[in-house]
Amino acid sequence: MRARILFPERSVRSVVCFAVAVVLVASPLRSAHAQHIVGGAKGPVPAPVLLDSAGLFQARFAKVGDDLFIGGQPTERALRELRAQGVTTVINLRSPQEMQSQVKFDEAALVKELGMNYVWIPMRGTAEFPYDPAGLAKFTKAINQADGKVLLHCTIAWRASHMWAAYLIQERGVPVQTALEYTRAINLLDARPFGDGAQPLEAFLGRVVPEMAHPKP
Repeated sequence: MRARILFPERSVRSVVCFAVAVVLVASPLRSAHAQHIVGGAKGPVPAPVLLDSAGLFQARFAKVGDDLFIGGQPTERALRELRAQGVTTVINLRSPQEMQSQVKFDEAALVKELGMNYVWIPMRGTAEFPYDPAGLAKFTKAINQADGKVLLHCTIAWRASHMWAAYLIQERGVPVQTALEYTRAINLLDARPFGDGAQPLEAFLGRVVPEMAHPKP
């Protein structure tokens, strides 16, 4: 006959609670603090964190939450490294003329070679490539449909900052002042004279944003 070991009821409860705690700590569910931005995510959006752009991006390179990067023109090395970090979608706001004359490699071909989705939304503030609500709608669709991390870029992260600000205001309900603060930290540059005083952010939203700086050209 096997001996039976009797545990006090309190001890049994303690063992069970400990086991449950271990499972929860090891479970992916504990990633509740993860800051997801893309793929139709909702909720608060954190401030960007500036990263070292040397050898990777022209002018600026920032990370927002756990799954979005915003920068200037990426190098081949940058695209390869971001793919290794889980980026699956690259959104490019540069015009065809810029890509042909200023970029020394075929970005679209490399992105596809690396198995990433390439979304090209060319804009330059011209009649052919305007800053408009349609561009914001295309960006919103791309970021909502992304199934991994995303890179948004232009030349120096200026257009990308305006696009991100418009998205924060219209799609995520971020207060205008907060959106401006976040994107000025990247490269919004709204305090610099620009053309007739209109800003891409305002064109994306289709309305004036009084909180922006409006310096005279």
